[in-house]
Amino acid sequence: MTKVNLTNRWLINFFFFSVFFGNIWGCALSPEKLLIKDISKSFDAGTIVSAETGKPVSYEHLINDLNGVQVIYVGERHNNQSHHAIQLGLIKELFKSHPYISVGMEAFDQSYRQVLYLWSDGELSEKEFMEKTHWYANWKFDFELYKDILFFIKDNKIRLFGLNIPFHIPSKIAIGGIESLSDDEKKHLPKEIDTSNADHKAYVEKIFKKHKVRGREKFDNFYITQCVWEEIMAESISQNLKGNPIIVLVGNGHIVHKFGIPDRAFRRTGASFKTIFLVPAGSEAELSFADYIWVTSSINKHHMGGSPHGHR
Repeated sequence: MTKVNLTNRWLINFFFFSVFFGNIWGCALSPEKLLIKDISKSFDAGTIVSAETGKPVSYEHLINDLNGVQVIYVGERHNNQSHHAIQLGLIKELFKSHPYISVGMEAFDQSYRQVLYLWSDGELSEKEFMEKTHWYANWKFDFELYKDILFFIKDNKIRLFGLNIPFHIPSKIAIGGIESLSDDEKKHLPKEIDTSNADHKAYVEKIFKKHKVRGREKFDNFYITQCVWEEIMAESISQNLKGNPIIVLVGNGHIVHKFGIPDRAFRRTGASFKTIFLVPAGSEAELSFADYIWVTSSINKHHMGGSPHGHR
């Protein structure tokens, strides 16, 4: 082989070596950011962006704003550890000025009311709590993700309540519609089910088209499932709003654009509220998603099973 050919091969190998490792090192040296599309700006993890101004605000600004409202929605990606750490931090901070605050969680349905009261009163061990709430039969996400939040609630005797409808009901509606439910199952349905929001319907239809599930091919059933799911959580908030602020911990999909749970709860209560959308760097968002967009890291843990419902 000639010297020229050897040189050419070395140059080719060096080129691919540089491109390959350059990509790796480039990712390491260039931290991911969140792109907020409607203002064409990117923000680092840890930034809290006000939807009102499109600019970053301090943590102190956020807390001062939240102290003035009755219902505070803090979204999550269920398996993201950093999201639950943020939720815990907000609960701790707001508890300082509102010692009678209560916490509503999507992870529990309303039928566990008495079990959740016992937990808040410090009457149950962790093992008893997990058994009595049937944690891994219902929610399925790693208990460790929520453990610190739940123990802070227990240690400080904060009232905890479930937002959800019994977990077997939404999947039945998604397959056979409301009419397929038994009379006993229908007793768990919300008193009002509003399906008139065209923007909400269009949003859910996009999700439906991306995540079709065998046996759930009817969009009308899928959509009424989502509405039932969010109406019951809004109803639960209205029933538990008793003069003291509520912090609601729920999947981002239920608070995005406020038309999932927040607007439905407001229709029932007229209570002031704020929404905080937690979204990992490396993603995209829009200012209209919430009152505050909080850019987070993307530390995820394994999910024990599939989502029992529709979009979270």
